[in-house]
Amino acid sequence: MKNIKLMNKIAKVGTDVFDPAKYAVGADIECADAIMVRSAALHDMEFNPELRAISRCGAGVNNIPIDRCTEAGIAVFNTPGANANGVKELAVAALMLASRDIVGGIAWANTLTENVAKAVEAGKSAYGGTEINGKTLGVIGLGAIGGLVANAADALGMDVMGCDPFISVAGAWALSHAVKRASSYEEIYKNADYITLHVPATADTKNMINKDTIAMMKDGVKIINLSRADLVNINDLKDALASGKVAKYVTDFPTEESINVPGIVAIPHLGASTAESEDNCAVMAAHELVDFLEYGNIKNSVNFPNVSIPASEFNRIGIMHKNVPAMLAQFTTAISDANHNIEHMASGSKGDNAYSIFDINGNIDADVIAKLTAIDGVIRVIEF
Repeated sequence: MKNIKLMNKIAKVGTDVFDPAKYAVGADIECADAIMVRSAALHDMEFNPELRAISRCGAGVNNIPIDRCTEAGIAVFNTPGANANGVKELAVAALMLASRDIVGGIAWANTLTENVAKAVEAGKSAYGGTEINGKTLGVIGLGAIGGLVANAADALGMDVMGCDPFISVAGAWALSHAVKRASSYEEIYKNADYITLHVPATADTKNMINKDTIAMMKDGVKIINLSRADLVNINDLKDALASGKVAKYVTDFPTEESINVPGIVAIPHLGASTAESEDNCAVMAAHELVDFLEYGNIKNSVNFPNVSIPASEFNRIGIMHKNVPAMLAQFTTAISDANHNIEHMASGSKGDNAYSIFDINGNIDADVIAKLTAIDGVIRVIEF
């Protein structure tokens, strides 16, 4: 029996993926083999030695201590694309909120008590705006979400340009042919009427929107950030709003510095808060855990590479290790010295880390595991 600890409420359609004959699932699990989490912060959590995997029901993993997990040989998964449609639809709404003072107009309308129809006609001009048709949208990041946003904006009549130095072949093929390729973020800053951000929060992207990049932008630019608050230097952004350089900022990540600020529309992190997105994320996360816990296969891990072998009748081990020369030779030597034959194997690397799977005939005794674990550069050896 394997134990799955839930750190947040997870959609039942996801937890139902786990066979009750094989898994115990709940929030009160103590010695977990795996964790499912949405927004709960795990940085201060002490991980039990049995823990093998953490699956984030969503794309961002800034609530998980990735480096500490890697050192302990804990695979961290996310669910890229599972909530993409929900975020895309909010991005379309954000374009409208950035263009017209819908929020202010609604708030004003709710203050009216007498002769409402007449008052509306007299005062509505204060809440007017512009249309998005024919305007230029710059999309920074063309992954699962950014690509959908680019295509939707094109369908709404916008001129769309996008930039993503790391776009996948599949992502490129999925884009509308009308989406223009920008050679750099700077090209987007200089030409877009609207800019929408769809990149992860990393050391490289933190404060990517700042006084210097804002200075490159058109006067009256509108900025949409449904990714992470850290992408925008909020003090520089507020200065730009006060001067009129930026006309509107729509964010899905309110902070103490960004609420109740004229020109900022703060949405309470609703991007993936749809029933469909939560279901999709939970199901994908659960399948990732089952495939890893039962077969040792890794897909959509943020700290180890995608490596998989179809299920077989042989005994299987997975080795998490450093991406350094001669590791595979040492593994195969240790296995063959124990008179085992390797029936199938697969290996891959991701940055400084690597992962290898071996299907071996015969029972795997503790001495083989000990020898593999003792090899310099091995992080963890797991039997499946």
